[in-house]
Amino acid sequence: MALHHAAPGEVVDLLPENVTTHEEHSTAIVKADHFETIRLVIPSGTEMRQHQVPGSIMLHCLEGHVKVELSASSIELRRNQWVYLEGGAPHSVKGAENSVLLLTILFPPVEGSQAKAGAETLAVDAYDDCDCVDRWEAEGGPVVQSDQPAPRKN
Repeated sequence: MALHHAAPGEVVDLLPENVTTHEEHSTAIVKADHFETIRLVIPSGTEMRQHQVPGSIMLHCLEGHVKVELSASSIELRRNQWVYLEGGAPHSVKGAENSVLLLTILFPPVEGSQAKAGAETLAVDAYDDCDCVDRWEAEGGPVVQSDQPAPRKN
């Protein structure tokens, strides 16, 4: 089953009332040419092991408290805090409390590829191998699959 992605103009409730990490699951919100956004649920005491993605990422802590481990430092994110990481930066995320994050991945341009108008084509296909959420689910992290197919571009 494909994950449901929000259509342009569709309102998405990022933090439903009475959210608990035992009932809520990580889910893809939207995947477009330039970016992907995921609501990531990190229960207390669980860890998304160290990984990296080619594009820059942004983590916005909607609820809870997480520790983001980087190569040479660590960051603590609490409710309503946000951080930007450059593409390729190895990182892990550990739940210090039950937490809900908004993860945005920016897709980098593919060097040397040209679109019709001469602009660079984005590396969306490179992210077919970026399996952060799939790995998180395989390791026991809560991820929900939707029975609604993702909208297709024309």
